[in-house]
Amino acid sequence: MSLSIEGVTIPDSKLAREITELVKDTETPLLFHHSSRVYYFGALAGKHRGLRFDPELLYAGAMFHDMGLTHQHSSAHERFEVDGANAARDFLRGHGIAQQDLDTVWTAIALHTTPGIPQHMHPVVALVTAGVEMDVLGLTYPEYSAEEREAVVHAHPRETKFKEEIIQTFYDGIKHKPDTTFGNVKADVLADKDPSFTRGNFCSVIRGSAWRG
Repeated sequence: MSLSIEGVTIPDSKLAREITELVKDTETPLLFHHSSRVYYFGALAGKHRGLRFDPELLYAGAMFHDMGLTHQHSSAHERFEVDGANAARDFLRGHGIAQQDLDTVWTAIALHTTPGIPQHMHPVVALVTAGVEMDVLGLTYPEYSAEEREAVVHAHPRETKFKEEIIQTFYDGIKHKPDTTFGNVKADVLADKDPSFTRGNFCSVIRGSAWRG
């Protein structure tokens, strides 16, 4: 179901349709609808903030941002954000997208769980994170009208137990490579789900290095 609100809609292009088809065929319904909401909330944030952005690139970033959680795109040793960024880059490169735009989408996906940095970068980078922070964390919930929130969720339903289901989905996608959570928010997911998980410690790495003093 497509939605148009305040001029925000899914780009009407062959590329966008192929992205939709690929993500829908690859991800679970939970992740597909979450990623779609990320696009709408990110695009609405762009409107609210007066940012100029390419909707097609934003759509690519939003829709691929969790592809690294899927079996098809999960590597053994890379952060899931990097896996998703690589999947997007490979897909877009195959469609003749310019290198500069590939880099923008790659960065948007790779940094979407790194707080405090994306908002200072290219609008597409900033807005993918803005969409994620709204749909998963609710950090900017009051900045959207009730009508906006309801319209987005009507088009892409949010499961009644979405909060717990998305945490479980994160865990299922990263539990085989716990070392990739060092220094990022996904360590919280492993700590929540796995009592035996031991976090890496930045200070311990410094103190345990081969340097003397």
